[in-house]
Amino acid sequence: MLILGLDTSSPSGSIAVLRDNTIIASAAAWTGEIYSSRIFRQVESIFGEFSIGMPDIDLFAVAVGPGSFTGLRVGLAAVKAWSEVYRKPIAAISALEAVASQSVSAASILVPVLDARRAQVYFAVYKRSPVSTASILQLEGTELVSTPHEFLELLDSRHDPETIQIVTPVPELITTALSRYETTHANPHDLMVEEVSSMLAPQIAKLGASHAQRGRLVDSLTLDANYVRRSDAELHWKAPAGS
Repeated sequence: MLILGLDTSSPSGSIAVLRDNTIIASAAAWTGEIYSSRIFRQVESIFGEFSIGMPDIDLFAVAVGPGSFTGLRVGLAAVKAWSEVYRKPIAAISALEAVASQSVSAASILVPVLDARRAQVYFAVYKRSPVSTASILQLEGTELVSTPHEFLELLDSRHDPETIQIVTPVPELITTALSRYETTHANPHDLMVEEVSSMLAPQIAKLGASHAQRGRLVDSLTLDANYVRRSDAELHWKAPAGS
């Protein structure tokens, strides 16, 4: 199976191609170039280097959020179009799951964290499946957004006997708040922080393969973004007078 993985959760984004459980190509460009122009150029470059054509792709695996509104809109629109034209399915992958699944910790509770800007973080709680030898993560509740302080207070309110492993490509976002948390709480939770790669496309492609094996696929009509919070346009929108 040939899988095209796309990280659309940030304006920079990344792309990866997986064949038979092996990543054969990946690309990321941390530049000021806008995502809408770069995504197509990067795909074309990878396809040309490895003699791949879009009809060869068996599955599109794409991050559906949380993350950049621009990246998600552009990336999901591209995947919807490709899926419709080439009649191929889509694996909708959480960017937070792509972060958590990189963990090498043995902890049963993983809490991935991403930068949400505005001095906030996106996060979620995942539990490892106890009924499978595969590394299957089960989302507990919903994905959330808060300040780092609120995030740590929420973790502190849990009553898990297990170690909670925080997993993030941006540990600096929470280290200051974590130091304050540890000094202001009499019996702080045992919170460990693990840094992982910010290049999520390879992991998104691998998760896409796992979703395909379990039949967890969508099509171009049902694919949708999970923004977690509203966009600036929605926050600043004002209803017409008298409405």
